[in-house]
Amino acid sequence: MRSFHVRISPETTVSSVLTNQAENIIREHNPALRSPRNLLQPLSAHTVYDLFLVYIIMCDEEMTAGFLNASAENVYDEKSAFSQTEHNIVAVYLITAGVVSLSSNIVVLLMFVKFRELRTATNAIIINLAFTDIGVAGIGYPMSAASDLHGSWKFGYMGCQIYAALNIFFGMASIGLLTVVAIDRYLTICRPDVGQKLSALSYTLLIVAAWMNAVFWSAMPIIGWAGYAPDPTGATCTINWRNNDASFVSYTMTVIIVNFIIPLSVMFYCYYNVSVTVKRFKMSIIMIVMFLAAWSPYSIVCLWASFGDPKKIPAPMAIIAPLFAKSSTFYNPCIYVIANKKFRRAITGMLRCQTRQRMNISNQLPMTASSVPLNP
Repeated sequence: MRSFHVRISPETTVSSVLTNQAENIIREHNPALRSPRNLLQPLSAHTVYDLFLVYIIMCDEEMTAGFLNASAENVYDEKSAFSQTEHNIVAVYLITAGVVSLSSNIVVLLMFVKFRELRTATNAIIINLAFTDIGVAGIGYPMSAASDLHGSWKFGYMGCQIYAALNIFFGMASIGLLTVVAIDRYLTICRPDVGQKLSALSYTLLIVAAWMNAVFWSAMPIIGWAGYAPDPTGATCTINWRNNDASFVSYTMTVIIVNFIIPLSVMFYCYYNVSVTVKRFKMSIIMIVMFLAAWSPYSIVCLWASFGDPKKIPAPMAIIAPLFAKSSTFYNPCIYVIANKKFRRAITGMLRCQTRQRMNISNQLPMTASSVPLNP
């Protein structure tokens, strides 16, 4: 911080004690000094007061800029809480999971491309769900794995913002689409009087709503509601839960309510009623448990950071939260596709390079939903 010493004499003028930057500031505060000629006038008591204000303003700007620059550098350059060996282990997991996720979801999309009979309104939700999984597997996994192999976040500030925003975007879209699947199955099986009235447009609107919800929540930290930053391991970027100010708390609490508690409640209600109706409890339990496994760790970390000391959150838990959230990308195809007999037959036929054959819609299992066709 600069010291401010001015020896005032009858010959002392404003311009003799001001830098160019200070002259611009003081002219804003004292209109009488906006003329260059007035800067050569002897100092008055009022002008000395203005000079003191300039000093305070300039020092404040320097301190603020220095603090912000130091904070930014510390966040991106600080030492990781993990050893390089631990980073390498995480990287191997991410690479393996990414390959499995990409492969399985691409097979799902190819199945829908080959068999037109599968392109129903409900299956359009599954198709969109596969795109969210591919988004995370194609962007999130490689960037995290590269940073783990590097030992710290490798892609700088802008890369952190893009990575975190896209992961939140695809994650929130996935949650929204899973909720839509649950609603569809409930209406189709438990309320067929309502389910039969749903058209392709109805499903399109539900799918668009899920994507728009994801756009909103992923964009808010970029705009200024909370923020994105590397986690303590330095290998991934997420909501900056180490800065648990009012902005962070309000954002995370709203996200948890809108994108975790409400979807979980809707899924539980829908799948419970579906299970009671068709007497199939196993699949419903699996869907609920896997949703909790994917998103509960993330919610716990955010709650801990909001109402506790973020510095006391263990590093393993900080990395487990995003890893579990990403894990949904490779078990979603297993739960929602491979567990369906008709989908299994279609995938088997495709992998065996069999000729295209007509699929029997009547063989669809009860836990799948509408057979409203989509426009080709």
